[in-house]
Amino acid sequence: MTTRIAPAVRKVIQLTDAEDNLCTLLDEFTRHLQEDKNIITACRINGGWVRDKLLGMQSNDMDICLADMMGVTFAEGFVAFLSEQKDLHVHKISKIESNPDQSKHLETARTTLLGIDLDFVNLRSEEYAEDSRIPTEVKFGTPLEDALRRDLTINALFYNVHTRSVEDFTEKGLDDLQNGIIRTPLPPRETFLDDPLRVIRCVRFASRFGFEIESDLQQAAQLEIIQDSLAQKISRERVGEEIDKMMKGQDPLRSIRIINDLKLYKSIYHVPPQITNIASSTPKPHELSLRAATILNGLLSSTSEDSMSLHPTLRSYVLQEPGCKARLFLAASLYSYHGITYPDSKGKEQTLVKCAIQDGLKLGRQNHYLDGIPALYSASDLLNGVSLGQDRLKLPSERVAIGLLLRQESVHNINTGSHWASSLVFSLVCELVSASGHEEAAECVQRYNALTRRVEELGLDKAVDAKPILDGQAIAHAMDEKPGPWMKTMVNRVLEWQLGHPEGTQDDCLAWLKEDKSAGRIDLEELKAATMGNKRVNPGKVASSKKVKR
Repeated sequence: MTTRIAPAVRKVIQLTDAEDNLCTLLDEFTRHLQEDKNIITACRINGGWVRDKLLGMQSNDMDICLADMMGVTFAEGFVAFLSEQKDLHVHKISKIESNPDQSKHLETARTTLLGIDLDFVNLRSEEYAEDSRIPTEVKFGTPLEDALRRDLTINALFYNVHTRSVEDFTEKGLDDLQNGIIRTPLPPRETFLDDPLRVIRCVRFASRFGFEIESDLQQAAQLEIIQDSLAQKISRERVGEEIDKMMKGQDPLRSIRIINDLKLYKSIYHVPPQITNIASSTPKPHELSLRAATILNGLLSSTSEDSMSLHPTLRSYVLQEPGCKARLFLAASLYSYHGITYPDSKGKEQTLVKCAIQDGLKLGRQNHYLDGIPALYSASDLLNGVSLGQDRLKLPSERVAIGLLLRQESVHNINTGSHWASSLVFSLVCELVSASGHEEAAECVQRYNALTRRVEELGLDKAVDAKPILDGQAIAHAMDEKPGPWMKTMVNRVLEWQLGHPEGTQDDCLAWLKEDKSAGRIDLEELKAATMGNKRVNPGKVASSKKVKR
């Protein structure tokens, strides 16, 4: 893996005023418990907050770990202490029940104080059974025991609110943070067998911070027993959550590359054997998914003006539209499943791409993963080889042909997050995956750039969202007919007329409709019969744009 430069690590944590005040209050309350109630405990902030503060990043979430005391009990007493002795208002405490499937092995108390989100939980140690990532025993633990059960050394650091110092009980966390190393506190095989989800978290943090994965960890992640455990012991929802965070992170390509390097593709983008056994073909090599993601990253990263530069409109849309970049990278990472189908239980044809999203990652329509990514692949099939020189972009006229192509549901549909610009980008990526050399790749990029320029020259970037100039009721009135299903086809003809007459008015469109009906170019009886299911519409008579008088 490529060597990355680790960020500068601060020697001491610099607290904000709110954080300093909070630490003071926690210290005062623990002394109050000891002096007034003879209860001895200690407060340490753990995990991501400590790591991020040492890296010079701000964090608004604190996990407060307590020695020999349950989080709910401490939090309730803390809130009462603040109210009675400090006259300080605290948000209501919410109790988060233990939920091992969501990595909540003990109940947690949650509240907000001084604008900081707080979770209170006790220090603990855990033991696991061989066939589950859910601990068989959870008990009070020492700071060292709690640190050793963590996923990574850089996530096992504590900040002692009483001494105002960082504590590194693994004796590796600070060095690993400084040197940019991803390492487990215990031997990685043991850590991963206890909780295989930690394999994926290692990938995410390595990608997020640009850190290197330690060699023993790399080897352990590739063990068959670890990869089988990852596929069998982890809920697919948790896997999907981690992948979602990677795709939305700063460097999704690095995540996909590490997944490929560690041979985790099948375990993460899991498709059940009963599906692959009846699929239309076997998945393509996983390296092609990495190639697709690498190509996408190159198109989005390059700002130089050369033969491989992406049109600025396409690039800016993907980078500026929330969620679009993440969606395209996840789509690229699924390229190995492109074009492969299988029959579902009802005999309906489904795609492996959709199966991997829906069943392998349990990602739904959030960020338009489940609906938007299959649409991207459908659009890529439709757009494949697209060129301004093709007849399909010239007839019946260039503006109409290109406009109708862009208005295809898979290419541009607000309901699935599909946009013509992102569809063009992804279709280009799919074509470049199979390009045989630089010359062919450059020609491919220029075809898509030329189409984009023509779209803007013709004003189709705005027309693609235009509503019909006449609605169904107006069309029925003009045709002197009762409203019915037949109007849908006529609305599509109106949209086609609009594309060919960008300056046309409603009156112009009505005049055209009446003229076509009078001239016999619209056979309403055949249209109504077809839409009622009696017989097929003759496209030459009803829907052909070649018959439209201009």
